[in-house]
Amino acid sequence: MADPEIAAELEKLRAQINYHNYRYNTLDDPEISDYEYDQLFQKLKQLEAQHPELITPDSPTQRSGSQPLDKFRKVRHPSPILSLANAFGRAEAMDWYERVRKINPAVEKAEYVLEPKLDGLTVVLHYTDGIFTLGATRGDGIVGEDVTENIKTIPMLPLRIPVRGSEPPPASLVVRGEVFITKAEFEKLNRQLQERGEKPYLNPRNTAAGSLRQLDPSVSASRPLRMYIYQIVQSSNPLPLTQSGILDYLGRLGIPVNPLRWFAHSFEEAVEICEREGLKRHEWPYDADGIVIKINDLQLSGSLGVVGKDPRGQLAFKYPGTEVETKVLDIQVNVGRTGVLTPLALLQPVSIGGVIVRQATLHNFDFIQEKDIRIGDYVLVKRAGEVIPYILGSLPEKRDGSQQPFIVPQYCPSCGSQIEKNPEEVAYYCINASCPAQLSRTIENFASRPAMDIAGLGEQIAVQLTSAGLVKSVADLYRLSLPDLLKLEKFGLKKAQNLLDAIDASRHQPLERLIIGLGIHGIGEVSARKLADTFHDLDQLSSATAEALYQVEGIGPNLAQEILNWFSNEQNQQILADLKALGVWPTQNNQPLQASHQPLAGKVFVITGTLPSLSREDATKLIEANGGKVTGSVSSKTDYLLLGEDPGSKLAKAQQLGIPSLSEAELMELIQNN
Repeated sequence: MADPEIAAELEKLRAQINYHNYRYNTLDDPEISDYEYDQLFQKLKQLEAQHPELITPDSPTQRSGSQPLDKFRKVRHPSPILSLANAFGRAEAMDWYERVRKINPAVEKAEYVLEPKLDGLTVVLHYTDGIFTLGATRGDGIVGEDVTENIKTIPMLPLRIPVRGSEPPPASLVVRGEVFITKAEFEKLNRQLQERGEKPYLNPRNTAAGSLRQLDPSVSASRPLRMYIYQIVQSSNPLPLTQSGILDYLGRLGIPVNPLRWFAHSFEEAVEICEREGLKRHEWPYDADGIVIKINDLQLSGSLGVVGKDPRGQLAFKYPGTEVETKVLDIQVNVGRTGVLTPLALLQPVSIGGVIVRQATLHNFDFIQEKDIRIGDYVLVKRAGEVIPYILGSLPEKRDGSQQPFIVPQYCPSCGSQIEKNPEEVAYYCINASCPAQLSRTIENFASRPAMDIAGLGEQIAVQLTSAGLVKSVADLYRLSLPDLLKLEKFGLKKAQNLLDAIDASRHQPLERLIIGLGIHGIGEVSARKLADTFHDLDQLSSATAEALYQVEGIGPNLAQEILNWFSNEQNQQILADLKALGVWPTQNNQPLQASHQPLAGKVFVITGTLPSLSREDATKLIEANGGKVTGSVSSKTDYLLLGEDPGSKLAKAQQLGIPSLSEAELMELIQNN
């Protein structure tokens, strides 16, 4: 009879591991470190080894990975894409060696190939007659996600395997590898984001995974993704019988393989290499959390079989993260340029890997509460290539009673306004449109093309205007004078007059543009247009009830509350009064045409490629203004494909479904002739 307490503990462990599997593998948003996860997994394996009668088919030890997201087409792998057993240090590695040696004594004479365990996203690539035809994520090891178009954007990927000499590529080839971002390219990417006033990414691994799993391949193309292949899953051709031979063979085919690898004549030598290289791994160009030890003889490796989710012929020699213990002196709240409040731990200075660390990110307020991090706590801090070190958790056993729980502030530390939180989000933010901490961002948004479209007023000018104290709210833009601007650096008479002219011209923008410019959280172009069509000026919108807002298509309870909160803020009410007094008060008098009288009424369009004169945004507005609808993907319900230069896969899909294509000129003709 199974011990109920042990059974309950196992169930709790499985639930924890499944949850963190989902956060890491499916959402690419882990809540705990790899080290913490590995400790949970090791504990589960130990308990199941002691109580094999309690092992369940759905235990994390019996499978690999987590479920793929529904937003991608599912792809079944030709064979299971397995994980690896882990060893932390020499003792655990030798335990693994003794186990496999008992299964097959030939292991004593085995040689080993060692490869860095890259910290990225596992992918499975399919080639047919040398042509790349399919790319998928690992998913749950059996079924992955189709990310073919995204993988195609990686420059290192050969779309065609070149014929080299007399060795043609296999008719069918499936390989496995890792997509990653180098440390140097990750730092460059974050510098660019910070220069644009955007939030930097936390680490290369999550950035690589998130970049590849995008519905829009252009996002993947904009990221510095790299790839190394290390395994052949399936091939129609005979293959080398050693792992070193496989890597050499892949290299001959022109498929990228990691040039960094080691060869060991014995397992003892393999462990010595892992220990030696562990001191050098921070010099590697990419993040790696260990070294994979592989028996070079693939027949011998395969004869050892698989236990749970782990092939017995391979072992991941894992390195602990760079973690230190220090004290939280205080928790500071910063207000970002978008109004989001971010907590930051001020630490007792400590050296991590030769770098003095004085602060660490706390992610968000929920993280502080979940981890029970208090002011005065001793905490574990990790720094392993991240831009800002982060806290793994507190050490409650070291508390002496002087620690103070952190209380989420009710008011913005920059302007004193009450802060808000959307129930569906973790972030708290300040809704005051004139908050000093976010003022330049507010001005930049107000002047942006989707909003008031003030030519020449970008990020740099917005910072100049707010830093000089000339603009303290968006309304102040309409109070600017020529002498004001001529005081600013790099402002001559022509530049100053051009900016004033652009600001004055923006007075005539339609109501929906002004609504976007107000910066109400969650309100974009579509919802702004719906609000403008329903409430014909800001007087009506600002006095609208929640019930009236619910009647607007696309406005649910949470978004309605965001609108009510914004208009109830005293500082925002003053901005509205100033705008009205300055004559910036558009009204939406024109009623939309009846659908039956519009030339594109009931027609569904998909846009692909670059149009001669219209941006995708302008083309969408043109189609919608004439009664049509624009969707993102081609289906049997699509009426026309609006075709520009360099079209993507949508053209092939449209041709397959027999959907007609239109040029920009033909679209104009269709509108004019109906």
